[in-house]
Amino acid sequence: MRGQAVKIQAIINPISGVGSKRKIPKMIEQAFANKNCSVNISFTEYAGHASLLTREALAQGVDCVIAVGGDGTVNEIARAMIRSNAVLGIIPKGSGNGLARELHIPMDVRRALDLIVKRHISTIDCCQANGRIFFCTCGVGFDAAVSQKFAEEKRRGSLTYIKSTIEEYLSFRPESYELQIDNQTIKEKAFLVACGNASQYGNNAFIAPHANIQDGQMDITILTPFSPLDIAPLAIQLFTKQIDKNSKIKTFKGKDISIIRQKAGIMHLDGEPIMADSRIDISIIPKSLHVFTPETVSFTQGVENLFGEVTRFFDKKLPYIFK
Repeated sequence: MRGQAVKIQAIINPISGVGSKRKIPKMIEQAFANKNCSVNISFTEYAGHASLLTREALAQGVDCVIAVGGDGTVNEIARAMIRSNAVLGIIPKGSGNGLARELHIPMDVRRALDLIVKRHISTIDCCQANGRIFFCTCGVGFDAAVSQKFAEEKRRGSLTYIKSTIEEYLSFRPESYELQIDNQTIKEKAFLVACGNASQYGNNAFIAPHANIQDGQMDITILTPFSPLDIAPLAIQLFTKQIDKNSKIKTFKGKDISIIRQKAGIMHLDGEPIMADSRIDISIIPKSLHVFTPETVSFTQGVENLFGEVTRFFDKKLPYIFK
């Protein structure tokens, strides 16, 4: 890096894990030492603060904004960066980390920083549903109901999500939907309708296994009503990128989608539950966000990442499981 110093703004959610207020800022400063970079570090203080800090940084001409936190923090920052020239760097510190996983960003802080330092940039699509931005998935039906229940829980993480899913399944009833996908109209009674800009919800749960976050299209997944006997195969296929092979699944691709239901209700945007009208209009914003990503993703690296995540899962969850 020569000439004018690269301006970097790091925005950290201080509740995103041990070390967020001391260790991680120091690691960020060390990563860019002697690289002709000026680094400023800020901490979020309330919901929406990350977007405000990002807009202020962009107004000051920053070249890069590093988001340190979970999906909520990353999405707040990314929404404020759409169509800007600045590049998003992600240090994932949440439970789902949907966008980070989709982009093959390491879950380890040091390795995520190493990736940012290498400065390989990808430009990805974003989407909007009734004017609200999302990056990975939006949906109505069962997944939206689970996201609402999960948001109300005091304890976060994979086990809480599984608990919320089981509890919601016991009382949930499918609904009738009309979908307008480009020039095609589809009417279905469905357990859920998911629109995927990316292939997964997060936590490597692949609801749209063939979605490509750079192809200018969304992958629509419709899960039709199923019996309790279908749960195990669906769950296995969800986490092995095979769910589209299930007979209860119907898939489509499109750029402009409208979901019409009988009444207003909950939808989720990247796992965040919000109230929405009976009609939801969804569209792609192509090539609208610059992000630091790996230049290549090897099979060996993928296996190493998976092994590391499994190890961290048991390190963190076993004490809780056996309490």
